[in-house]
Formats: sequence, C-alpha cells, structure tokens
Amino acid sequence: MSLSKLLISATKASIEAGKAIMKIYHTDDFAIQTKSDSSPLTKADLAAHNIIVNELKKTGIPILSEEDANIPYQERKKWEQFWLVDPLDGTKEFIKKNDEFTVNIALIENGVPILGVIYLPVFKSIYFANKEIGSFYNSNIEDIEKIIEKGTRLPKALPETYTVVGSRSHMNEQTQAYFSKLKKEHGKINIISKGSSLKLCMVAEGSAHEYPRFGSTMEWDTAAGHAIALFSGAKVTKEDHHTDLTYNKENLLNPFFIIKRK
Repeated sequence: MSLSKLLISATKASIEAGKAIMKIYHTDDFAIQTKSDSSPLTKADLAAHNIIVNELKKTGIPILSEEDANIPYQERKKWEQFWLVDPLDGTKEFIKKNDEFTVNIALIENGVPILGVIYLPVFKSIYFANKEIGSFYNSNIEDIEKIIEKGTRLPKALPETYTVVGSRSHMNEQTQAYFSKLKKEHGKINIISKGSSLKLCMVAEGSAHEYPRFGSTMEWDTAAGHAIALFSGAKVTKEDHHTDLTYNKENLLNPFFIIKRK
C-alpha cells in the first residue's frame, strides 16, 4: 500500500476517533481510571483506541497503541514497519476540558517515523505528513480523499521574537534553566504553554522556534509530531542537539529531546 493510501487510512482513523472522543467530552461521564504509572485513563481513550485499531488493521501493518502496549519486545523488534498510536494525547487536558488534546498516529519504519497524523477534535483540524510529500495543515476535514491537495504546506514564516513552547502540565527546573539560557542568547524570548502534541505542531508550522522537553514522555507521545516537524524542515534530536530520536526501543520511554527549526 502506498504512503498516500496509508495517510488516508490514518487520517480517517484519527477523525473517526475524534468524533467518539467529542461525544464523551460533551458529557460529565469520563469514567476516569488510574493506570499503573499513575496517569489517568478515560473511556474516551479506550473508545478512540478501538476505532483506530479497527481501521488500521485493514492495512495489515502491526499496531502498537498506548492502550495496548504490552507487546513483547522479542515480537515487535522484528517489525520493519508498524503503526504507533496515542488514541488520546493529553488526557489530563481532556479531563480539565481546556480543549488541548489530540489523536496521534504515526507510521514507523526501521525505527524512524515516515508518516504522522495529529488530529485536533475540538477544532476539527489536522496536521499530517509523510516523507514523500512533506508536512501540511488542513482545517477542512470533510473530503478526506483530497485532504493533501487542499492542505496548507508547512512551515509558515517564523515570528520575529524567538518563541519557545513548553508543556502546560510539566514544567520543571531544567526547563526553566534552559529558557534562561535562551534569553541570554536571544535577548528576548516569548514562551507559550500548550498541552499534548500541540507543542510539536507549533514548531512544525513555524509558530515557535523550538520545543525542549526535559521530562518523561513515551514514544507514542512524540512519533506523529516528530514526523510532522521533521518533514516540515525542523530538527528532532536528543538534548545533545545531534542524536536523532528513534522508535521501537526495548524501553519505550523517550530520552529528553529538543525540536528546533533549523
């Protein structure tokens, strides 16, 4: 199956999952549970997971989802390609009802993201990319088959003031120290707080110069945004600014990283 067809499959899955998420979002019945890592889980996460898996399994490509991540490394290390899915990225933001949550789907090939889709259910807009076409944004999701040709290519022009995006829910001393370093380098910086993978989207589209993350994230949190940022011309590395992030590691925890416009 071509990358264009796989992109359509991922787009369709993300939008259908978003519809299910929004039905629950407009109620007060989230059925919140606490997972073993103390992170929250709602019935919206599970509903989105089921929809995405049912759609993507039609492609015949293995699927690794946050809500079904217990696939043994001995099995998945043999995968040349696989879907990496976060059915509801920003569950804390979903629970807070601040609208900053997304559906993330990436296609990984030999440890590298080659396709990414990030859907914003509240705003009915989508970021998407693959290695053949580059990165795009589209606020018209009605005609999925034409979502590429009707999309806006990323990035747009960067703001004049050096702009850094940070996590709305995960600020720490190392991040604050890094922001102080950037202030010395650039004289003045603009700091924007966002939830979920919207931070990666901001660098991908050129609304921010960089996003440093010195805190815990998992592979499914970043893979889709990694692809969209990468194919828009941004650099995605570990905190050393040189080493690329890779996927399908035995331990699915990401190292600290920086996403930066070149």
